[in-house]
Amino acid sequence: MTDGIAWLAEPRSIAFGGYNVVLARGLGVEVLAARIAASAQWSERTVEPVGELTGDGLVEALDSEYGDAWDGIGLRLGVSGGWTFAVAYGGWFGEFRNDPAISEGGADVFLLEYEEENGKPVPPTFHYHRDGRTVCSFNLHLDDSWGNGQVAGDPELVDKVRGLLSMEGLPDEKRTHREVHRTTLAVLERQFGLALPRAVVLEAPLPAVLLADRSVTP
Repeated sequence: MTDGIAWLAEPRSIAFGGYNVVLARGLGVEVLAARIAASAQWSERTVEPVGELTGDGLVEALDSEYGDAWDGIGLRLGVSGGWTFAVAYGGWFGEFRNDPAISEGGADVFLLEYEEENGKPVPPTFHYHRDGRTVCSFNLHLDDSWGNGQVAGDPELVDKVRGLLSMEGLPDEKRTHREVHRTTLAVLERQFGLALPRAVVLEAPLPAVLLADRSVTP
């Protein structure tokens, strides 16, 4: 029995602002951190270890380094149940490309992101990249509020995911976004065996890094 990922749909499930989670198979912790840093789209970033920290501890480290946690980005990293994972803190909103290159070399990488406090509103998103290709991607609200609400990717996998969503009665415009969000995460959890250890993420110290912006002069 694992914690799965459906718990991410709860309000402020990890921290204020939403969640940015990467789950990978076939990549070690250091490689995953380096590839996330390389996917920054507005600046060149380097990985700077800051020890083992809780989520609150990493936010404090960001505050100390940048004056405001929202002016920096940090990751807490770990391994659980065959998954390598990274959880972002600070001002990660809109900072990373959805780049299938993160999975090059035969890896499976899942990107889960939700800007919960964004008033536009931006829906939660899911992207599955395998060996340098996007094989499944969609908006977890399954609507057209932000781009296309359709499942996209490899036809065979897309048909399977659509079928699983249909078995849950989705899409359904009468259901709340939070209910749809939770249900879609549960479908992905079962289909791909995704899991993120809730107690560890919320309470335990984990190896942490800052993603330092090399373009900023100290």
